[in-house]
Amino acid sequence: MKALLYIYLFCSFFSYSQGSVGYIFEELPSDSTSKRTIKTHTSLKPLIRQHAQIKGGKNLNFTPLGDLNLLQSSTTGLKLGLGLEFKGEFKDKLYFRLSGVEGISQNNLRYGRKTYLNDSIGAINLYSDIRSRISYSPNHIFNFQLGLDHNFIGEGARSMLLSDYGTSYPFGKIRMRFWRLEYAILYQFLRERDNNQWAGKFASSHHLSFNAAKWLNIGVFETVVFQPKDTLVNRGFDVEYLNPFVFYRPQEYSLGSSDNVLLGIQLNAFWKKHTFYSQFILDEFYFAEIKAKSGWWANKFGGQFGVKGRFSKTKNKLFYRLEYNFARPYTYSHISKELNYGNQGNPLSHPYGSNFMEILAEAKWQKQKISAKLFCNYYLRSNDKDGFNYGNDIYQPYINRPFEYGHTIGQGQGFNGTKVILTGGYELIKGVNLNAFIENHVDYNTISNSVNYTAVIGLRSQLWNDYRNY
Repeated sequence: MKALLYIYLFCSFFSYSQGSVGYIFEELPSDSTSKRTIKTHTSLKPLIRQHAQIKGGKNLNFTPLGDLNLLQSSTTGLKLGLGLEFKGEFKDKLYFRLSGVEGISQNNLRYGRKTYLNDSIGAINLYSDIRSRISYSPNHIFNFQLGLDHNFIGEGARSMLLSDYGTSYPFGKIRMRFWRLEYAILYQFLRERDNNQWAGKFASSHHLSFNAAKWLNIGVFETVVFQPKDTLVNRGFDVEYLNPFVFYRPQEYSLGSSDNVLLGIQLNAFWKKHTFYSQFILDEFYFAEIKAKSGWWANKFGGQFGVKGRFSKTKNKLFYRLEYNFARPYTYSHISKELNYGNQGNPLSHPYGSNFMEILAEAKWQKQKISAKLFCNYYLRSNDKDGFNYGNDIYQPYINRPFEYGHTIGQGQGFNGTKVILTGGYELIKGVNLNAFIENHVDYNTISNSVNYTAVIGLRSQLWNDYRNY
């Protein structure tokens, strides 16, 4: 029996398969959605697209990219970037793309994507936004990927498990699909700035997606963040975490390490063109303290609940979303930035870090080349005070906490606020996905106790997210 299994796996690497890799971009009303089956998995993004075999065996193309943003508020900011995307497919197995945008931004413009490489000359910020991905699908079961890019887990606008808000990173990924399961292993090569030098850190993650029914999906997630060396030993990428089938928490205990392990679960239900989704992230907890409702500092967890859907009537297409996110103080943080759940100064999950709650809503409309979007959220957040860490900044070590018990969301210098964004867009060139847009931002929070308006107008090739909604 074992010999037959080996023969099957060997032959499968030379059998027919197909698939290219999509992009991580916000959901639009006009997005084509395939009919859901018991083998459909959509939580791990970017998705692998299925299509017919390429005629002639290969397909190569170049696409120019543009990124022009003019911001007007109390000050004026400008961002200008130009680039190129080169992508190709060979037969039905190999897919690759290389995208790059070189640009400048004035006054360290906050509105815009975070990049892997950047520098500054006075008030001018120079950036190089490079995205690459190589994908090999030997058959309908396995997919192997390498690249410098983002990965995303979940059905929400945000993700409490893994999002694309921060800086892209080098990674390796293996995906396996069989029966009702999809299993993925992700190796991330991260880094942090330490004394004006880059210090490396690693993360290894597992994600298991199981379709209990055609309408019900259950996902399990675990990740471990570890540093290549500490005061005792130079570990490199720990080979124990390369094992695709090991559980990280017992492995961490067996190694006697202080690595940062997080566990997550997600539950998604599908009904017609509507999706009900949820996530729960567990960093650390003690059940007796939860039962006692003591507010112990190390009960660190967060969650998400949401619903989204789409409608279409004649040429008008609509999309909606309502979502709630929260994270208790100190979630995702650790004793140092080399072990927290972040990369290059930014969280790997929700952009607010921890010690927050948020309710957001989205409504989008499209008709041929014209589109409009309305985004709004209400949030409760906090800042540190009196020299103590109250658990909002995941880059602050949790050892500098003010007390052991009584921790609640919004503690410290708590504040709430709201953000409203109204966007109008027009698709200029479909082949290169070039869009003209104008955004209207209205912000209010109880710290400034004032309403701020910002307008952004520009041209952009929409291939990956350029977040402005937090």
